[in-house]
Amino acid sequence: RQYQKIIQELHKITDKIQDILDRAGEIKKIADHVYRKTCFLFLGRIYGFPPALEGALKLKEISYIHAEGYPAGEMKHGPIALTDRNTAVVGIMPLDPVYDKILSNIQEVKARKADIISIVTKGDKNTSNHADHIFEVPETLDELYGIITIVPMQLLSYYIAKNLGRDVDQPRNLAKSVTVE
Repeated sequence: RQYQKIIQELHKITDKIQDILDRAGEIKKIADHVYRKTCFLFLGRIYGFPPALEGALKLKEISYIHAEGYPAGEMKHGPIALTDRNTAVVGIMPLDPVYDKILSNIQEVKARKADIISIVTKGDKNTSNHADHIFEVPETLDELYGIITIVPMQLLSYYIAKNLGRDVDQPRNLAKSVTVE
């Protein structure tokens, strides 16, 4: 039964991604505000952690800004020591079973003056008190949030890199294919 729900939801995923792409201007406004930050921390829990890693990787690859993807529950073991007003923190915060825990993590980095960008489920009313920037994604199954939460992070990376004058089509030191091992 769970597989049937996932398959049904996957059939709707392209429309949800299109909804995000149609609102790319919202992401551009966020990028315009944070592109001068010297460090980015991408935080996620459970299904939000792999997209956090991908968001950090994409930002590093095309903007050349230091970025780390980190499991939000582990941020006290290192990244929080580096967090200050020069840091932007991207929190992947869908309304899932660990929402309250990541909200608490966001509050901790906010107390250290980081600029907070929260990627939340459409209709989330709790995060607005704790984030500087909010981008809403359509509701989906917990297992599928990674597919749709990565889209705004890719757009954020793109707009930050463009603001910095980077060549997003040919990032330095990256190969389009692997030719040697």
